[in-house]
Amino acid sequence: MMKLNLLEETRFEKLPVSVFENPQTASIAVANRIADIIKKKQSENQPAVLGLATGVTPIAVYAELVRLHKQEGLSFHNVITFNLDEYYPMQPNAAQSYVTFMKENLFDHINIEKSNIYIPNGTIALEGIPAFCLEYEKKIESLGGLDIQILGIGRTGHIGFNEPGSAPNSGTRLVTLDDLTRRDAAKDFGGKSFVPTKAVTMGIGTIFKAREIILMAWSGKKASIIKKAVEGEISGEVPATYLQLSNNVEFILDDPAASELTRFNTPWLVKDCIWTDELIHKAVIWLANTLRKPVLKLTEDDYNNNGMAQLATEKGPVYNINIKIFNKLQHTITGWPGGKPNADDSQRPERAEPAKKRVLIFSPHPDDDVISMGGTFIRLVDQKHDVHVAYQTSGNTAVWDDDALRFIEFNVDFSKKMGIGSTEMQALYQKMRTFIDHKKPNDVDSPEIQSVKGLIRKGEAIAGARYCGLSDDHIHFQSLPFYETGKKQKNPVTEKDIQLTIELLQKIKPHQIFSAGDFEDPHGTHIICFTIILEAMKQLRKTESWAKDCWLWMYRGAWHEFETHEIEMAVPISPQELERKKQAIFKHQSQKDKAVFPGDDSREFWQRAEDRNRETAKAYDQLGLAEYEAMEAFVRWKF
Repeated sequence: MMKLNLLEETRFEKLPVSVFENPQTASIAVANRIADIIKKKQSENQPAVLGLATGVTPIAVYAELVRLHKQEGLSFHNVITFNLDEYYPMQPNAAQSYVTFMKENLFDHINIEKSNIYIPNGTIALEGIPAFCLEYEKKIESLGGLDIQILGIGRTGHIGFNEPGSAPNSGTRLVTLDDLTRRDAAKDFGGKSFVPTKAVTMGIGTIFKAREIILMAWSGKKASIIKKAVEGEISGEVPATYLQLSNNVEFILDDPAASELTRFNTPWLVKDCIWTDELIHKAVIWLANTLRKPVLKLTEDDYNNNGMAQLATEKGPVYNINIKIFNKLQHTITGWPGGKPNADDSQRPERAEPAKKRVLIFSPHPDDDVISMGGTFIRLVDQKHDVHVAYQTSGNTAVWDDDALRFIEFNVDFSKKMGIGSTEMQALYQKMRTFIDHKKPNDVDSPEIQSVKGLIRKGEAIAGARYCGLSDDHIHFQSLPFYETGKKQKNPVTEKDIQLTIELLQKIKPHQIFSAGDFEDPHGTHIICFTIILEAMKQLRKTESWAKDCWLWMYRGAWHEFETHEIEMAVPISPQELERKKQAIFKHQSQKDKAVFPGDDSREFWQRAEDRNRETAKAYDQLGLAEYEAMEAFVRWKF
């Protein structure tokens, strides 16, 4: 019976899928499967032939293999490896090369024979590529084929660098990279323009010949493409769908990557559910959106015809369900994000008391506060709460070089104009100018340039916070050490990051904290900053009474908004307030027109924020709630 239930639950899935709580647990499981193959082949006195992937996804797998080697004696003396791909052209000693990646993450830490390592050659002459690719295929075949091939998946659905349009029987070859793939790689190269346009990759046909294929995916960024790969029709537009044709494949995912699969996202379509309040809330909003009807107009037929007959039977009549969900949505809407004084707060998202709250807005970057919750920020100040803002990082990697030069040039000219000694300033300017003239993509800025870029963003943040109504003594700059590397790759979080946060929290003793809860930002800073806040609060809640009564509200940035069913506080923004929010964003001039890290959205940050806030209001309106110009959405973190 259990097997039948599982088959019913996964009936939309066209290949085997295993879901783990987090990437670390999943990666250990994959590493153990690879280790088992290696040990089995050793017992048979045979080589273990591994197909390996690069990118962020397999890093923890390689770390566990290294651990197994160093701590448990796993030997790689019989292992032969073939990597999926390499950029073209690419020098093997370049920081972005997959030769460098594999050495740093695996090969330099295990006892593999260097002659047993095969990686596509990114330096071979163009006319020699066909022969090289043919030889690569022959070498794999001569060894009896790949025992296992591990894969990641790109947001285009590519496996290896088999981009949309790749044939299912394709072999190793030179390919042209999709624009989205190059945008995703831009941060590693210091800009998309420096990302190679081509790569040498194993073909889908080559991958298919492996005796075992494991595709791994972590994070919500991959959820939509995973759904297409697992549940969609086989199509060259999503090359990973070809894996549905294999009898030897398994997808290994973490919870967020699996979140859009039918059995997790809309489980009522595949099985009987335990109808919790949260699931009912989500299901009814889904039904209303699917049918494009207000919640109060949903009928029993609507429930019965869309997989929700069980809900109608167990919890009906359906109109009562509709009323309950409508009221729940209504109660999330408030014009008083700090709580409405002297009001019944039993149906409101925030507490009425104390009437004037101490509020601390944490901003991972110097503009997340106004981009993500500028309207609410202004509202809190206007309603006389004691509002503070803390900028957790300097954001100094996100300033263009010419902006830094422009500011130092201003200082040189200002010194001359005012008759202030400018010799040292002029020398510093020449030093910076020389550095920038010889700077290569992804070079770390000199300390002087880092300082200038950090001061640019600091000045903009001050201007934005002042525009929202804050005095200077309520504006805090943490410059958390984990961030201050000058590189895209940041340091691990240390106790110093946490202690700085504890000290600020102890100083303010806030009743409310607002923090970025958008963990899919392309640079990963949001999740790191949020984790630091959580650890600081965890320590404080053990000993300090104010911390136990402090509520933490999460906002989302310029990348994604909360789903409607997740929202616990929706703050309406009037047309005038939306304009004020936009003007606050405009204070961040270094991020105007084109930001250094725009992600894959071509709109400016103010446009993204404005459109997103209007879309949130529209979502409420379409469900039958009041029509507002815009809304900012929040979810409360439950400690």
